[in-house]
Amino acid sequence: MSRRHSAEKREVLPDPRYGDQVLTKFMNSLMYDGKKSAAEKIIYGAFERIEKRSGQDPLKVFHEALDNVKPALEVRSRRVGGATYQVPVEVRYDRAQALAIRWLIDSSRKRSETTMTDRLSSELMDAAGNRGGAVKKREDTHRMAEANRAFSHYRW
Repeated sequence: MSRRHSAEKREVLPDPRYGDQVLTKFMNSLMYDGKKSAAEKIIYGAFERIEKRSGQDPLKVFHEALDNVKPALEVRSRRVGGATYQVPVEVRYDRAQALAIRWLIDSSRKRSETTMTDRLSSELMDAAGNRGGAVKKREDTHRMAEANRAFSHYRW
């Protein structure tokens, strides 16, 4: 990581079907080895499955799931006088979004359904309903921050 200046944020193009930039970021995170068409198939298939099963707008379900998974607090390691403390800090919006995307994809991949389309659709619907692996990860992160609230005066 450069100490001189931070990296410039690149803007991503909105996805072709829904015109949503966050969905493109999600797609890029899901993608393996530059295979964007495979990631598109998985996401759009999951969206069709969500629409069929719940009858709701899949983009709305996706954003609701993302909002439910975004963390407000996290712990950062801070070294003070030979001891390392886990200091709770508030999460910036762009980092919260990146963490939520990462957690949704990780917990989708760990599910037991047969295809990734099934896994992703189930995880998104669970997260929209405030349950599932990604929401559990957010709650664990919040619990860790709450447990270490005593060290919040070490915030920098």
